[in-house]
Amino acid sequence: MRGLVTKSTGSWYLVENEEGKRIQCRIKGKFRIKGIQTTNPIAVGDWVDYEYEPDQDSAVITALEPRKNYIIRRSINLSKQAQIIGANLDQALLVVTLASPPTSLGFIDRFLVTAEAYDIPAVLVFNKLDLFSEEGLEILEDYMAMYAHIGYPCYATSAREKTNIAEVRLLLKDKITLVSGHSGVGKSTLINAIEPSVDLKTGEISDWSDKGKHTTTFAEMIDLSFGGKLIDTPGIRELGIVDIEKAELAHFFPEMRARLNKCRFHNCRHINEPGCVVLDAVEKGEIESSRYDSYLSIYHNQDTRN
Repeated sequence: MRGLVTKSTGSWYLVENEEGKRIQCRIKGKFRIKGIQTTNPIAVGDWVDYEYEPDQDSAVITALEPRKNYIIRRSINLSKQAQIIGANLDQALLVVTLASPPTSLGFIDRFLVTAEAYDIPAVLVFNKLDLFSEEGLEILEDYMAMYAHIGYPCYATSAREKTNIAEVRLLLKDKITLVSGHSGVGKSTLINAIEPSVDLKTGEISDWSDKGKHTTTFAEMIDLSFGGKLIDTPGIRELGIVDIEKAELAHFFPEMRARLNKCRFHNCRHINEPGCVVLDAVEKGEIESSRYDSYLSIYHNQDTRN
């Protein structure tokens, strides 16, 4: 029998069959290690085959269908392993904030590179508009203009005051969307504003660290009443880049990709080579220095924390 994984707790999976019934499933021990180098061989959004256990309402997942795409990150505690946070996506929505807690440009860029590498359209939602000062609004406008210029749709929202939520609903309609971001950026509040019947638990920002507290514990798929599905994911503290070769990295920066065939050397690293059009574009301000800094940080495998 075939079904869609709608929730993952690490040891058990909720699988929705083609009639809409949800079944508690587990995986066999052999399946866990068979050629899969991630901490979770099954992710929310996966299509699987399953068989009921004898005289039980629960089932065993027997096979994983090939994935269209997925978002993957390096695990926090097991740096050599990776975690798939959502599969078979139409788009990925990164919720970010400029304060309380701040999302660094480096974190945003690592997420966008990961989405580009796995061919997933990405959207940025700048939340907590209600907290912005006049100066903050100017910075927000600059950030949104920077990312919109290179092709990423950007939205400014206040989940608490439901500002611009209608625009986000239109974006999500009839699509499978991964929702990600740091803890505390307002993912759960945003989802509650988009789909009030869900009523997700929300949390407050820690006063001493200015970091969010985890309110989403497990990845879970949410059906939208107006069409489409969301995959709500636990807050990400770190986002380690996985399985991207250094020689390929520039291809996942759209503003660099458009220039690559014009460099003097076909194997240009875009670091200090003569005749590099990427370096020239950075010098002229045609490529933002923050984006180029992110490129260098990822290329040199530096610290991937915010």
